[in-house]
Amino acid sequence: MILPTITTIFPNWRDKLKEAEELKLKEINIFPTCLEVKERKNLYENLKKIGIVKIPFVHIRSDMDVWELDLLARDFKTEMFNTHTQREYPLSFNLDKYKNIIYIENTEEPLDEKEINQFAGICLDFSHLDYDRRFKEDTYKHNVKMIEKYGCGCNHISPQISFFSPNKEKATEHHHFLKSLTQLDYLKNYPKRYFSPYLAVEIENSLKEQLGAIEYIKKILPFIK
Repeated sequence: MILPTITTIFPNWRDKLKEAEELKLKEINIFPTCLEVKERKNLYENLKKIGIVKIPFVHIRSDMDVWELDLLARDFKTEMFNTHTQREYPLSFNLDKYKNIIYIENTEEPLDEKEINQFAGICLDFSHLDYDRRFKEDTYKHNVKMIEKYGCGCNHISPQISFFSPNKEKATEHHHFLKSLTQLDYLKNYPKRYFSPYLAVEIENSLKEQLGAIEYIKKILPFIK
């Protein structure tokens, strides 16, 4: 299941709500990771208004309380959550109720096996893994070992940036904006077993452009339907 995503890094997330309504989308993923609780409530209300009936996969924020996950699971049939490592962004509330469907994303720090076992498993972000492959060999080897041992419950798909560098400031510039479909070709370097049933397109482009990217991904990776 690969779906477009309403991301919130830039303020244009409200435009994506309008676009989702115009495109008559019924299913979508959401990453409300840059929204405070008041804005998140507004997002949920508007998703109902525009006719979204299912949000299979949500990237949660560390300050989300259990009522938000209850709302998403109840009103939008959410089946999968991911969060950053607890070393980076420790959860503010007890989410034990959902720990069996909360996955830990590979980010800057090597995956912690103990933490993986405290949650449901690994959310593999391909662009982060590819960054490590090029610039952080030890982290890459460690994370691949964890992926091979535990598999992947869900995925983020972002473009490979041609000017990636070890400098954090440069490496994150336009990290989620797709300039060319060929920035997705790097995905062919990874085995089928790294791709889970829950694939979120994590790019800031319009939903229409995201849908185009999805068709391209399906073309270069025929096992994705």
